[in-house]
Amino acid sequence: MSELLFNHLGGRWQAGTGAGTPLVDPVLGTELARVDATGLDLRAGFDFAREQGGRALRAMSYRERAAMLTAVVKVLQAQREAYYAIAAANSGTVKNDSAVDIDGGIYTLQTYAKLGEGLGDRRFLLDGEPARLAKEPVFQSQHVLVPTRGLALFINAFNFPSWGLWEKAAPALLSGVPVVVKPATATAWLTQQMVKDVVDAGVLPAGALSVVCGSSAGLLDALQPFDVLSFTGSAETAALIRSHPAVTQRSVRVNIEADSVNSAMLLPGEAPGSDAFDLLAKEVAREMTQKSGQKCTAIRRVFVPEALYAQAAEAIGARLAKTTVGNPRNETVRMGALVSRAQLAAVREGLAHRQAQAETLHDGSRHALVDADPAIACCVGPTLLGTREAAGSDASDRVHDTEVFGPVATLIPYRDAAHAMQLIARGQGSLVASLYGSDAGALAAAALELAPLHGRVHVVSPEVAAHHTGHGNVMPQSLHGGPGRAGGGEELGGLRALNFYHRRAAIQAGTATLAALA
Repeated sequence: MSELLFNHLGGRWQAGTGAGTPLVDPVLGTELARVDATGLDLRAGFDFAREQGGRALRAMSYRERAAMLTAVVKVLQAQREAYYAIAAANSGTVKNDSAVDIDGGIYTLQTYAKLGEGLGDRRFLLDGEPARLAKEPVFQSQHVLVPTRGLALFINAFNFPSWGLWEKAAPALLSGVPVVVKPATATAWLTQQMVKDVVDAGVLPAGALSVVCGSSAGLLDALQPFDVLSFTGSAETAALIRSHPAVTQRSVRVNIEADSVNSAMLLPGEAPGSDAFDLLAKEVAREMTQKSGQKCTAIRRVFVPEALYAQAAEAIGARLAKTTVGNPRNETVRMGALVSRAQLAAVREGLAHRQAQAETLHDGSRHALVDADPAIACCVGPTLLGTREAAGSDASDRVHDTEVFGPVATLIPYRDAAHAMQLIARGQGSLVASLYGSDAGALAAAALELAPLHGRVHVVSPEVAAHHTGHGNVMPQSLHGGPGRAGGGEELGGLRALNFYHRRAAIQAGTATLAALA
């Protein structure tokens, strides 16, 4: 039997009492390690995090906690090569895709360390200016933000075992709130190893960072009223979380990131071969293949003027045809594997579901695998579907309703800008939409039209071609989340992320007392 990865809870490393769940190399099919959380005393472990970790973190200023994040960064940077090896083995990602996860997580920590340094030696935040409550300005109301007295539980998805941890943990720890992370089982190794390295380095107070690996019954049962819960995953699981007594009865604050059929739109008036046209084709191909399409922000629907449908299909397909698929250890491979056989089956099922209402413009099944056995490896080539006629865009409900979490996108023609906006809205809320064009006024108007439906609108024009950060790349300075079916949550956005981990209160007092606060 392979190595059992321990949990860290209650300030100590603990093994579960069960046989464990195997973690498997999605290319070679070999067992890498096992995880198990059976028999853990979650309530005692959570109490330790709240009482020991929370007290120690709150005793520090924002500046001191920022320095703590910087220390975490140094620990992780020292082990980067080991993390890349784990990502290739457990997630099946090529080096560039592993960098999005590993270096993206480290960069997010660095960003919040810098933001925290700017907050200085305070232990709470002022929220706005004092408001007069009486005729004379001697009695006023000042809103403040103070760290919650609970813990932050993160239930994370399988696609970003590093970034998914640190994009949540960075603002939580900076806020003074202890963290318990439950990574998705399939790719838990990287999360567990990062937590182990940080804990063993002693750069955090005891109880500030805990990890629970493997299936763990009762995780939500151990939550208390001042805890917060952040979940990334399916809408079905999100619905179960929202109906749990911890949320409905104990008012645990919840942040949800769920399904998202993100869009890319080429504005009217662009010609085939124009800068904006080529930028769209390049970004669609990149988003379809990066991390094998296993990104919550990946482009799923591509909207182009009806007259450009054939040319767009050819341009995107030509780029996809150059994508080599297979074993990430082979330097010629540009796209690795899906994370598991279960995910491979789900992608194939979702693709077939979509193909019932769309034509296949680029067939991913024609990609020969490099250094990988098709009978074992969880690899699949990128597939571009299309609806061809604008009328078909209206009739094809599956295109707008079904997210295939893999290298699959659908090209959708539209009649005019208003029609495109109607079709994009059928996604019922998404994490991100990207716009491509050269008319600044038209781009600005379209961005505002899409803003109520998305957490982020990424605008790409020729002057930012070499500088934009990418449709699917989540930057810590910008909001991550989305309304409607995307979950209604908000993460990151610079210091806005700290709001989730603080409680707002109004202090009504005389001017001298309020001056003492400031």
